[in-house]
Amino acid sequence: MYTLRKAFGYCAMFLLLFVSACGGGAAATESPAEYYDVAPAATEAPSFDDSQASPAQSGGQSQSPSDNEPYDMFFEDYGVNPSIDTEDDNLSTFALDVDTGSYTVMRNYLNDGNLPPEESVRVEEYVNYFDQGYDSPPAHQAFGIYIDGGPSPFTQTERYDMIRVGIQGYEVPEDERKDAALTFVIDVSGSMDMDNRLGLVKHSLEMLVEQLHRNDTVSIVVYGSEARVVLEPTRGSDSGRILNAIYSLQPEGATNAEAGIRLGYGMAMEAYMPGGINRVILCSDGVANVGETGPEAILEEISHYVEEGITLTTIGFGMDNYNDTLMEQLADNGDGFYAYVDDSDEARKLFIDEITGTLQTIAMDAKVQVEFNPEVVKNYRLVGYENRAVADEDFRDNEVDAGEIGAGHSVTALYEIKLYPDAHGRIATVFMRWEDPDTHQVMEMSQDIHADELAYDFREANPYFQRAVVVAEYAEILKGSYWAEGSSLEDVYDEARRLEDYLYRDGAMEEFVDMVELALRFD
Repeated sequence: MYTLRKAFGYCAMFLLLFVSACGGGAAATESPAEYYDVAPAATEAPSFDDSQASPAQSGGQSQSPSDNEPYDMFFEDYGVNPSIDTEDDNLSTFALDVDTGSYTVMRNYLNDGNLPPEESVRVEEYVNYFDQGYDSPPAHQAFGIYIDGGPSPFTQTERYDMIRVGIQGYEVPEDERKDAALTFVIDVSGSMDMDNRLGLVKHSLEMLVEQLHRNDTVSIVVYGSEARVVLEPTRGSDSGRILNAIYSLQPEGATNAEAGIRLGYGMAMEAYMPGGINRVILCSDGVANVGETGPEAILEEISHYVEEGITLTTIGFGMDNYNDTLMEQLADNGDGFYAYVDDSDEARKLFIDEITGTLQTIAMDAKVQVEFNPEVVKNYRLVGYENRAVADEDFRDNEVDAGEIGAGHSVTALYEIKLYPDAHGRIATVFMRWEDPDTHQVMEMSQDIHADELAYDFREANPYFQRAVVVAEYAEILKGSYWAEGSSLEDVYDEARRLEDYLYRDGAMEEFVDMVELALRFD
């Protein structure tokens, strides 16, 4: 992302959103016609009603989108990437992004009986929500680059193809995860007084406590009208004390996010663990209406502590009066990632199934540059990543902020490409560049893809590639992208239902089919 545009753009955007809450590329060419065990809790956990966390439709009755429409939801429309002629610019550069919040926000909308707003859709987050089936990288190698492709049932002519660029990070066994100093900054303002907000936060943290190592530490800061410390740094072996602090959380006052983040980072510095994981985890609905509500103060706080090696994860909860834009961009600026938790299953995925990847970072400032061969590729379009653009000339600038990747995480990007007739040879070279968080050494690797590696028939291509294309098309339709004007949710449903048979053991695929069916019902 361009540095100046990023700085000024974020400031203007956040100022507008907070006030509301209180009251390079070439020109487009072609338009689309075309365990450690821990001690048992000393107290019994309060009951949690998961049915309120993500209310689903029952009895086969459809609900009118206007019956339960969320209000005061803040999203940012980043537009849609154009198709670029390789004669004008054959380089495509972007920061890697492992956020998935946009997909789970969509799921919450549909389960509540509504289509998600177009501006809430970030296509890459839909794609990256799903397992891509990549092999682990070779031994002693941090990442593997995987590229495949083929035709798409949604593209304009047989001369258009999709390619999938995949980055897969190495796994870290749970018993080899670094010790972690975790500081939770929890919004306990009046707007969080719901089971699907503060109640779900407490339930999520209870799951996390079960995964703590003995030498991990947990601190808890809360903020309402003011910020205060609920739990000083406490070892994971003292799970009873940690759980008692979690169970004690109650809603109170207005929303002084800036004071909470300031105190939280101060606590993180107090608990700082040299050579370990140092992470602030913000749990909130993203609303701020007391104290410094402008973006400058919050972003300044974050940038200062990032230099100290403290990263930020933002986890969103709740609907109505929710600020998705703030939560996403705080994580981007805090060298972390953004997730949205709509039910206890998503909390389990984040804090149990993928706990090591959630906590341990294996790459800082990770970015990709794809060099297209202008003798083979006429034009290309990056699907999604509109707000993750990096100037081509900044790819090897180590001072430019990019994305972070956790252990075992994968990142996928899709390109729609148009080949010249009878094209053969190298289509593109994919370069990946990142900083090792331990040694601070900057690494670079690359991988080619050739025309003869593309599948000839979409249905004969890798099933994970097929799913990525189908999910992306679904997202583009929901987004109202002009590139999806020639297809429909019915087309997506047919392809998704067919793929469900191939990926019959994949619960996420089954759920995706259900989501498409709900979207059809509300469309």
